[in-house]
Amino acid sequence: MLNTPSSIVLASFRPATSLRGFVQALHSLQPCWTVVVNILLFIVVWGVFPARVVAQEPLVAPANVQVFDTPNDGGESLTVIWAPGPADRADARYQVLLGSAGLSDPTQLTTVAEFPANTKFVKDAKLPWWTRGAEKHWHYYVIRNGKTAGLKDGTAYTVAVAMVQGDARTVGPLIQATPQPNWFNWNVLNNLVLALLFFAVVFVSIAQARRRDIFLRRIPGLDAVDEAIGRATELGKPVLYLTGAHDMHDPSTIAAAVILGRVAKRAAAYETDLMVPHRDPITMAVCQEITKQAYLEAGKPDLFKEDSNFFITSDQFSYTAAVDGIMLRKKPAANFYMGAYFAEALLLTETGAGTGAIQIAGTDSDHQLPFFVTTCDYTLIGEELYAASAYLSREPVQLGTLRGQDIGKAAILTAIAVGIVVATVGVVSHAEWPQYFLDLVKDVK
Repeated sequence: MLNTPSSIVLASFRPATSLRGFVQALHSLQPCWTVVVNILLFIVVWGVFPARVVAQEPLVAPANVQVFDTPNDGGESLTVIWAPGPADRADARYQVLLGSAGLSDPTQLTTVAEFPANTKFVKDAKLPWWTRGAEKHWHYYVIRNGKTAGLKDGTAYTVAVAMVQGDARTVGPLIQATPQPNWFNWNVLNNLVLALLFFAVVFVSIAQARRRDIFLRRIPGLDAVDEAIGRATELGKPVLYLTGAHDMHDPSTIAAAVILGRVAKRAAAYETDLMVPHRDPITMAVCQEITKQAYLEAGKPDLFKEDSNFFITSDQFSYTAAVDGIMLRKKPAANFYMGAYFAEALLLTETGAGTGAIQIAGTDSDHQLPFFVTTCDYTLIGEELYAASAYLSREPVQLGTLRGQDIGKAAILTAIAVGIVVATVGVVSHAEWPQYFLDLVKDVK
């Protein structure tokens, strides 16, 4: 039984369109008049079908728009947040509109920002959870004073958000807001809390150090300080002390100057000459006072020499050549290299090793550590340089501060280890709770 032309066309047009189905239908028909009928039916159906496919949903104006003074800032900015919409796709765009207070016509507002509708979320602002004013998937934009927008504190403005797709555009409600400066930045409240906790740990550690002795692991390079100065005393040769290549702004130079005070005190006790050549005049002046105080504390202020600290030059290799010459002429029995060093490190230590001196180095310059380890008898690595003063003096304040720092580092390392484990569990189990924990730690850090 032969099918009717209309039934064949309708069957071939289901659901996918059907140019291929329509051609197959044409081949299955024998009479010529059916071809004409099918062509007419195809034209009618095809003319209606694309209109149904291409038809777009009507644009929806941005909902739940909120405009307010940006919290926790210095002023001259407004924050706009709004709920995600059904047309949040890359082919649609949001526009942030700004104008003077009292405007009611959206066409009088100026477009200060335009971006794809699937961007600019609260989660991208990286706000901590205690100041986050909306859900992470809400849209978020901050209007700041600049070239595109002129904002002044205390002046009201009208703000709106528009949705644009193709030639269509719809504008949300017009809202007024006034930018103002804020006294306190609650976004960094975690820094205040962590700082107070750290100070509390340090104060408790100092109190414990005053009541009892605090254990410090043995550092061979610092234990050898007395040995090096004693050997110089026995041989009747001076002690050479270098404070590095940086000035007093660098923490390693400050640590080197503090250690100099301990070395100078021992040298004064042993009545051994001390030589401290410098590259920076300010560092030289500071070290002169430290050395003078060390001799005074040792009870031998008369042995102090003003020229024990002397300035050579700020040039790197001129200073290196001068110090090498001092080593070859004076032949000090103990050389101390404390602070930051660069290419001159190996030139200095090789010369010192050639004279047979005991060499003790300490630096936080990791690129020079291999050279110090190779050519020196003892090397303080990294933060051992900063712990040296507390190790040598055994003063309660320094010991307690050092212990407090170690407790803080241990807490950070523990948080990192726990975070790694929790993140791994979240990836393996596809659970959501690990992400909440990781976000909490990330915000608090």
